[in-house]
Amino acid sequence: MTIYRCFAALLSLALVAGSSALAGEPAVAAQPAEDWLTKAERTEFRETARYDEVVEYCKRLAAESDFVEYRPFGKSPLGRDMPLVIAASGGEFDPQKAKASGKRIVLIQNAIHSGECDGKDASLMLLREMVITKTREELLRNAIVLVIPIYNVDGHERFGPHGRINQNGPTQMGWRTTAQNLNLNRDYMKADAPETRAWLSLFNEWQPDLHIDTHTTNGGDWQYDIMLAWDESPMGAGPVVRWLKETLHENLMTGLAADGHVPAIYFDLNDSRNPERGITSGAFEPRFSNGYVSLRGRPSILVESHMLKPYRTRVMGTLSVLRNTLELVNRYADSLREAVAAADAQAIELGRNAETDRKLALVVRNTEEAVPFSFKGFAYERALSEISGAAWIRYDQTRPALFGIEWTNGTEPAKEVVPPVAYVFPPQWTDAIELLEAHGLRIERFKEPAKLRVESYRLSEPKFATRPFEGRFRASFASEAVKEEREFPAGSVIVPLDQVGSRVAVHLLEPDGPDSLVSWGFFNTIFEQKEYAEGYVLEKLAREMIESDPALRKEFEDKVASDAEFAKDARARLYFFYQRSPYWDAELGRYPVGRLTDDAWRAKAGG
Repeated sequence: MTIYRCFAALLSLALVAGSSALAGEPAVAAQPAEDWLTKAERTEFRETARYDEVVEYCKRLAAESDFVEYRPFGKSPLGRDMPLVIAASGGEFDPQKAKASGKRIVLIQNAIHSGECDGKDASLMLLREMVITKTREELLRNAIVLVIPIYNVDGHERFGPHGRINQNGPTQMGWRTTAQNLNLNRDYMKADAPETRAWLSLFNEWQPDLHIDTHTTNGGDWQYDIMLAWDESPMGAGPVVRWLKETLHENLMTGLAADGHVPAIYFDLNDSRNPERGITSGAFEPRFSNGYVSLRGRPSILVESHMLKPYRTRVMGTLSVLRNTLELVNRYADSLREAVAAADAQAIELGRNAETDRKLALVVRNTEEAVPFSFKGFAYERALSEISGAAWIRYDQTRPALFGIEWTNGTEPAKEVVPPVAYVFPPQWTDAIELLEAHGLRIERFKEPAKLRVESYRLSEPKFATRPFEGRFRASFASEAVKEEREFPAGSVIVPLDQVGSRVAVHLLEPDGPDSLVSWGFFNTIFEQKEYAEGYVLEKLAREMIESDPALRKEFEDKVASDAEFAKDARARLYFFYQRSPYWDAELGRYPVGRLTDDAWRAKAGG
């Protein structure tokens, strides 16, 4: 993690807390006409625009400039259009023309949590600079920019002064979740929200080369005004991880510092009441935007402006990230193209070479390694609260301070899997099939019934959450790998892994993945026992089985002698025999998805 070790030396500029200076603006900049100022600018960054005002501004951009097209890309649950602005100096307003142009396609999304609106205002300013004042027209030289100014449009219009208790302005803002009370930044894999399905369609259609997701962070108080995250973990595609480390990381941090900002890699305090106990940075699971886009083999930048900084500072910091990132995309367009192409090639190869010892990380954890770090914080004091009865921390923003701490930032695989060449499962699991298609995955189907030798899993000891998480009661379980012959009816679905979305397929269909379909409840019924046996029937059956099988008798007697809980549980003793009888449901806990490790299935499949 050499680049992390030099990070403290890189961040040499300090942010004056509460400053009203326009950090990140060029020394000499063409001032836009009054009617092109955003609402944030017109109100000295006290206010932010409503949905209708944003849409009207975007439509004006399209009417004024040949470089812009405005179009909705979906509908919210409340029927609002989900706005998209396409900025392309050559008029490449459809995916085919965009890909044929050789330019890099960048997708910027804002207000996924609609109270965190900094990126929305920054993106409107960026669009104006590129296509109206043209002070940043060069950012479109080798790039086509897609901007979602407001992703969570319904949440945005749950508008008021109390949407973000942790946040310093604007005076009113939107809400974190959608009209269905879903957090879109936990929905990328299960894709329950209509907004997520629309986003997936947009991503599948355009296949952007780089993705940016803007937020406003929570957490403690410190000098850093911008925090950034991207996937440099073993879960990411190797060529893209290298591009992020070697090309983006230091260049972006240097550019932000030159603009007057104090950036940091996104971290969590190890102890929320004591910053001197160190910080930790790690990987994001695929349910999050940057974790998901990483699985798609694309660099994804999470932007987190700091909630306690003035709104002007946060917007200008986010704008600086967008400007600097696009400048790097233009400067290193060729290397970005090569990294993305190599990631796609690796993804396709995943399903073509089952004999190699290749592994894919399903779960990533932090290593125990920590590096010294000079933390730019504020002086603080801790006191025992008479309200909560616990210690609480009070920061003094007038007293910047440096703390020598340790930063835990290394990652390693905690669980890996050797992917098959394809997955297969019966056609009755329609919700799972529809979701795979929503992710843009290519599927094929058996034209006739097929009997196949597969690898799969037996799932047992299911436990279900007692409270919903993002609308679902998540399942946990024990898994045991099995090899067996199964019969698959005509119409059964095959998901080949020789496709660019192979990493997403693996994470959805391997049950031990943190965002697998089975963990999100798509296969809950496999855990439900539907047939039962009466005790008096089992008493007779047990005696018959013991008489005919001495080994079974010994197994039963040994278990009674060694397991006190089992010995005193009459039902468990009877079910010992039921589970070993031909009456037991062989499908209970049987994961319906099979792993195919050779190409024999292809002769039986059709498109």
